[in-house]
Amino acid sequence: MDDSISRFWDKYISKTVSCGVPEKSRRWYVRHVERFIDALDGRRLGQLDSADIAKYLDTKGRSPDLADWQFRQIVDAIRILYVDIIKVPWALKFDWQSWMEGARDLGVNHATIARISTTVDKPVVAISKPPGNSAADKCRQKFPELFDRMIIEIRLRQYSIRTEHSYIPWVARFILFCRFESQEQIRPDKIAPFLEYLAVKRNVSASTQKQALNALVFMFRHVLNLSIDEHIDFQHARKPRRLPVVLTREEIKKLLDGVSNELHSMAASLMYGAGLRLMECVRLRVCDVDFGYNQIIVRSGKGKKDRVVPLPAKLIEPLRRQLEKVRVLHENDLKAGFGEVHLPFALARKYKNAAKELRWQYVFPSVKLSADPRTGKVMRHHLHENNIQKSVKRSADTTGISKRVNCHALRHSFATHLLESGYDIRTVQELLGHSNVSTTMIYTHVLNRGGHGVRSPLDG
Repeated sequence: MDDSISRFWDKYISKTVSCGVPEKSRRWYVRHVERFIDALDGRRLGQLDSADIAKYLDTKGRSPDLADWQFRQIVDAIRILYVDIIKVPWALKFDWQSWMEGARDLGVNHATIARISTTVDKPVVAISKPPGNSAADKCRQKFPELFDRMIIEIRLRQYSIRTEHSYIPWVARFILFCRFESQEQIRPDKIAPFLEYLAVKRNVSASTQKQALNALVFMFRHVLNLSIDEHIDFQHARKPRRLPVVLTREEIKKLLDGVSNELHSMAASLMYGAGLRLMECVRLRVCDVDFGYNQIIVRSGKGKKDRVVPLPAKLIEPLRRQLEKVRVLHENDLKAGFGEVHLPFALARKYKNAAKELRWQYVFPSVKLSADPRTGKVMRHHLHENNIQKSVKRSADTTGISKRVNCHALRHSFATHLLESGYDIRTVQELLGHSNVSTTMIYTHVLNRGGHGVRSPLDG
């Protein structure tokens, strides 16, 4: 090996050590850089710019066998090469973090892809969580037919995956508390003692107790087909009245300006500007953005309801540019033999080619392809919502906002600021997608209170 090449690799390995790369991973970092250099076709490392790096990472992201951690390793290996070794000016401005965070795969239990087709004729489902060694897991192993039937009934009704993940453990806890030995012993007269135990002994919140009740009602009514109306007289936990976290307009501006990732900033702006929930935002598809009417159609929101929300004028041009990027990315995916996207429910069977159409692609796509954990098909899913949540939290910390900020606080602020501006409660209710106006009334706490209403006697 030439001395200059040897010195180059010695310097690179030394940098991986100072950057905290684990010893067992360093040889892989070297291999990733070697493959990157081999793909340059004779060009020198210093001749490349950010567009070349993005193109290379796009190509690597289409490898169906590449796990998310492997992709992050490739990005980090090239980052060390250009930031610490080559030291070109554009490398410091390149959004390496976005490429690393955006590569996270959606797991088998993720809310977007957890549903599989389940029919009465073929009641075969994948248990939402592989049985482990905990008491609840052993309970599920003891009553496999009951829990399989429970999952089937939940999925036939197209309940959310989060409902499934909450109902299953509550049924297991109920069986363990009552010490049932067989399915025939599971009777509804044990519901009240269990719920009172939660409230009195465990001191759970009212919402937790209600969630347990809902899970047991579902099991007895839809799985065991037993009447329970006369057995649900119990001591209720006290329900506290909690106010939502609301940011001022100045805090919103600081928060959005502090999100360094351009894509995450756009998503956060949409959540505030249109009142979207986090999952509604990341699941937006190209066909949901209507530039003609300046509106966004939210499909299958909470409660499986569709609604229409305004498209903020400030986001029209950024969204147009983002959709153009999605179009180019999708065309390249199709040329590489991919291009499919996850479709809800039975749309993929009803419309054979819909999964490869541009209109169904996600507005916020992942930076890499990944295999759908249920079907095995290689698709491009949306960004993992945790990445946006982390960016918003990081921005709140760095900009000095002391309130407990998360993505849902943006939706709270949307509703509150509309009411402050004089919009009526019914309009805000429709924009938020609330079934009952009493849910929306929580945001009226800002009216005639604080600085807008009662004057403190201390100021008198």
